[in-house]
Amino acid sequence: MIRPYVPYPFCFFLIIHLLPYSSYAYTNISLGSYLIASDDNSSWTSPSGDFAFGFWQVTGRGYLLAIWFNKVPERTIVWSANRNNPVHGGSQVDLTIDGYLILTDQKHTRIWAANYPGTGASYAAMLDTGNLVLAGRDSVNLWQSFDQPTDTILPTQALNLGGALIARLSGTNYSTGRFKFALEADGSLQLSTTKYPFDISNVRYWPVDESSPGSGYKLMFKESGFIYLAARNGSIIRNVSSIGVSTSFYQRAVIDYDGIFVHYVYPKTGSGGRNQSVSWTPLSLVPENICLNIGGFMSSGACGYNSYCRLGDDNRPICQCAPAYILSDPNDVRNGCNRNFPSQKCNTGSQEEDLFELIEMPNTDFPQGDYEAYSSVDEQWCRLTCLNDCYCAAAAFSDGNCYKKTIPLLNGRTHPEIGGKFLIKVSKQNFTTATQNSDSFPEEQGRATLILTRSVLLGCSVLVNALLVIASLIFFLRGNRRQQQLVQTDQVLKASSPRSFAYSELELATGGFQEKLGSGAFGTVYKGTLPCDYDGERLIAVKQLEKLVKSDGDQEFITEVSAIAGTNHRNLVKLLGFCNEGQHRLLVYQYMSNGSLANFLFRDSNPNWYKRIQIAFGIARGLQYLHEECTTQIMHCDIKPQNILLDENLTAKISDFGVSKLLKADQIRTTTAVRGTRGYLAPEWFRSVPVTVKVDVYSYGILLLELICCRRSFLQDAKEESQMVLAEWAYDCYRSGNLHVLVEGDSEALEDMKGVEDLVTLAIWCIQYEPSQRPSMKKVVQMLEGTAKFSAPPDPSPPTDNHFELLDSMSS
Repeated sequence: MIRPYVPYPFCFFLIIHLLPYSSYAYTNISLGSYLIASDDNSSWTSPSGDFAFGFWQVTGRGYLLAIWFNKVPERTIVWSANRNNPVHGGSQVDLTIDGYLILTDQKHTRIWAANYPGTGASYAAMLDTGNLVLAGRDSVNLWQSFDQPTDTILPTQALNLGGALIARLSGTNYSTGRFKFALEADGSLQLSTTKYPFDISNVRYWPVDESSPGSGYKLMFKESGFIYLAARNGSIIRNVSSIGVSTSFYQRAVIDYDGIFVHYVYPKTGSGGRNQSVSWTPLSLVPENICLNIGGFMSSGACGYNSYCRLGDDNRPICQCAPAYILSDPNDVRNGCNRNFPSQKCNTGSQEEDLFELIEMPNTDFPQGDYEAYSSVDEQWCRLTCLNDCYCAAAAFSDGNCYKKTIPLLNGRTHPEIGGKFLIKVSKQNFTTATQNSDSFPEEQGRATLILTRSVLLGCSVLVNALLVIASLIFFLRGNRRQQQLVQTDQVLKASSPRSFAYSELELATGGFQEKLGSGAFGTVYKGTLPCDYDGERLIAVKQLEKLVKSDGDQEFITEVSAIAGTNHRNLVKLLGFCNEGQHRLLVYQYMSNGSLANFLFRDSNPNWYKRIQIAFGIARGLQYLHEECTTQIMHCDIKPQNILLDENLTAKISDFGVSKLLKADQIRTTTAVRGTRGYLAPEWFRSVPVTVKVDVYSYGILLLELICCRRSFLQDAKEESQMVLAEWAYDCYRSGNLHVLVEGDSEALEDMKGVEDLVTLAIWCIQYEPSQRPSMKKVVQMLEGTAKFSAPPDPSPPTDNHFELLDSMSS
C-alpha cells in the first residue's frame, strides 16, 4: 500500500552512487508506506513493472523481504533482506514517518533494518534497474540494495572492494550456503567454499592462476553484458563474462547453490506469461570444471563428504554418493553421504576382513585425507593392506602408488583426466541393521544417515461392522486368494477410497525399494516417486509391512488400512493408497520432505522460536483429534520427536501409530504392556495400573519442554547433575523464577519470556504424576490459543518412594 506522495527533484538520480540512473523512471514511495506479509502478494513495483519489492513466500520457510523480476514467470529473486530469518504471515515492512525502512515480525520484533547514518530518508524508490534506494531531503542517496547484494548482481551494479555474493543453500532454500564469490579486501577476485554455516572464505577454487593479485577495485556489470574486474584507473584486469547482450534481454549474474558463477539472460518477449516455455539461459559459467578445481584438507569438495562430483553435459556439477553410501539429507544432495553398512570392527581376532570387499571406481579420486602412502607396490598388495586394516575406508592406486584413506572421504571427483583406480571398502552382506533398528544408534548418527521419515500411522475407524464382514469373506474365500483380495479392496474403498496399487507399480515407483527412509514396528519405509501426480502428491513414502505374513496378517492389514483411511486431519500423515497382493502388503503415504522433528530440533543452532510454537500447536491439535474427535478413540502411546514429521511448510504431522491402542467410544481405560519410548513414558506405565489417553498428554508435555529448550528430555552429559532430567530442571527453574536459564542463548525466546512462561506452565501441567491432574488435549489446545487461563501448577514430582519410576522412564 503506497500512500499519496509529492515528487522530489529528478536530480536525485544523477548522484546516486555515481551510477547512470538518469535514464530510468521512478516512483516515490512516501514515508508511512508499508507492506504486510500475506497471500495477496502486494508489492512496490518499479515504473516499468520489471522489478518488485515486497514479501516473497518461500515454501516451508515463511516470507522473505525481497526484490524479484516481476514479469518473468519464474519470478526470480535477486535480493533479500532476511534470507537467513524468514518471517511469518502478518509480518510488516514499514517506511516509517521518521524515514527508516524496518522489517518486523508478527510479534512486532525488529528483524531487519536498512542501516544508514544521520537523519532518516525522505522517500524510497524501486528503480527499473532492480535497485531499491532511500534518499534524503537533499536528494543524496542514503542507502541502496545494490550495496548489500545477496547472491546476485544486475546490470549497472558494481561489486565493491570487500563485497561478496553468497550462494543460497539449495534450489528452494535461500539462506546462505556453501559457496562465495568475493572481491576480497586485498583486491583479489575469487570463488571459494565457505566454512559453512559461516560466510568465511575457506578453499579458493577460481581463478586457478595468481595473475594480478591485489590490484582489483570493482567488479563491473555493464548493460552491454560485459562483466569484468577493473583497477582503480578503470583498466580491465580480468574478464568474467565477455558476451554482448542486447537490451531486449533481462540479465543477472549469480553464484548458484552448486558453486558456479553464471551469467543468465531471459528474453523480454518471453516475459509476462506469453511464452511459458522460455527460461533463463546461461551465457557463461565459471569455473569450467568445479569438480577438478576444489581441493584442500579442510574441504568437503563440491558435493560434501563421502560424495563425488562429475560434470554434466551442461558443465554443471552432479553429486553422487560413493557405492553403498546414502545421502545424509535426501533434500540436500550437497550435504554429503554416510555409510549404509556397519564399519569394520577393530577387535583383535575379529576376522572381519572376510566380510568386506573393495569396489573399483575408475578415473575417480578423493584427494587429500590420506593417512598412509606406499610406493613401488602392486594393486593386489594395495587391496589386501586396505582390507586388513580396519581403519581403511578406501584406497587410491595409480602407477605403483597406494594411498590409504579413512572417513570422511574428501573432495570426491570423477573425470577421464584423473586416471588410476579408487577402491572403496563396502560390506559384502546386504546389511540393513543400521536402518531397520533406529534405537541401535544414537540420534546424532541417525541424523547423519537419513531423515527418519517413519510414515506409519493408524487412524479413526468407522467400519467395525464392515470389518467383521470382511473377516468372514476372507474365511470363506481362502481358496481363491485373488477373489479374496478383491473383496477386501472393495470394502476398504467404500470406507474412504484410497488407491489400490499393484505391487509392480510400487516396485517401479521406489526403484526396487532402494532408498530407505526408516523402519517402524511393522516394517520398513522407502521413498518413491509416482509416474504422475496422484492426489497432488508425487513423492511418496511406501511402508512395506514385513511382519504380516502370518495367518492373521490379512485381518491385521485390513484393520490398519481402514482405520488410517478414516482419518482426515492436517496434523496427521495422509494415507494415499495400499497394496494387498499375495504376501505383499504395503501402505502408501504422502512424503514428508523435512523429515522428523528430531532432526529439526536437535541441531547446533536453535530453530525459529515462533515456528517451534506453531509445531507445538499442530501436535496438540492432532492429538486432540485422535483423542476426542474420532468415532473410535485412539491412544498413540509413543509421542516423541522422531514420530512427528514435518512437511514442506514445516507443518507438524503425527506418524507411526505402530504401537497405538484403538479404544471403542465407550471405553476410556485399558490395561496393556508398556508401550512407547523411554524418556516420554508416563509414570503409570510402571505402576501396573490402567492407562488412559492421559499417557499421550504426559508425552506431549515432555515434547513441549524439548521444543522450548531445544534439548532432549534426558542428558547423561548435562553441564550439571540437576539438568540431566529436563522435566525436573524445568520445574526447578519455574519455581525459582529463573525460566530464562532454560532458553539461554536463544535470543528469540528471550524476547518472548511471557510466552516461555506460559508454555513451561502448560508443560508442567501435562507432566503431573497423577493422570487426573493433567489437562485433556482439548484443554491444552485452548490454553495454547489463549481461550483458557493458566494457573500455577503443583510439583509434578512423584512421591518419594516412586521417584525411581520417573528416573527409569527418563533414562535409556
